Amino acid sequence: MRVRLGTREVLRGVDVEVRAGEVLALVGPNGAGKSTLLGALAADLPAAEGVVRIHGRPAAAWSAPELALRRAVLPQAAALSFPFTVEEVVRMGRAPHTASRAASHAEDDLAVAGAMAATEVAAFAVRPFSALSGGERARVALARVLAQAAPLLLLDEPTAALDLRHQELVLRLCRERAHAGDAVVVVLHDLGLAAAYAHRVAILCAGRVAADGPPAEVFSEDLLSRVYDQPLEVLPHPRTGALLVTPERNL
Repeated sequence: MRVRLGTREVLRGVDVEVRAGEVLALVGPNGAGKSTLLGALAADLPAAEGVVRIHGRPAAAWSAPELALRRAVLPQAAALSFPFTVEEVVRMGRAPHTASRAASHAEDDLAVAGAMAATEVAAFAVRPFSALSGGERARVALARVLAQAAPLLLLDEPTAALDLRHQELVLRLCRERAHAGDAVVVVLHDLGLAAAYAHRVAILCAGRVAADGPPAEVFSEDLLSRVYDQPLEVLPHPRTGALLVTPERNL
């Protein structure tokens, strides 16, 4: 697959498979094409070459309402022009089901309540979205995506504005959705989080996939140091054995 933004080719010959029951992390340096790839997988950005298939069918063959029932997208930034409350924002995730009459009001209520509880935003359900901190907004935006209950989740840097506790919370939710049979694609900058929570990692570099596989197989010091143009060390955690990725420091 190739994707162009204007006259610039951002993705070149990228071939990625997103599988049900897995968390796929997209990692790589700034400008590598992670968000562009996520947009292409969501069918929000057209491919100049190649085909994006969702549930085995070309994305272009699905109507917008059909796509909304099959994939949910979390963009990097959430901005709203009107003073919606937190609960109203989360309930927006149920719009595809309401439009298609695919769910009852009771099912909508359960989905909204469950998503707000999972992301720990229920305590400020009646507060205006615009009055929240950046981290709180990020969790509300994720709750909206979870409430949508689509079998494919595409999350662009969902941990960027969060503290350590809520970063772990978000990645645990990703694993839970994968365990329930959904496919989850998440753009991450924290290689440690990717190593801990992703079943597979696609490492992007200059618009291409430099490696794709389980973190334990593709997170090598040589490859990561080359991709990030920074000496990195990959070490096992002394207690759990999980991979730790850290800059090489000679102090």
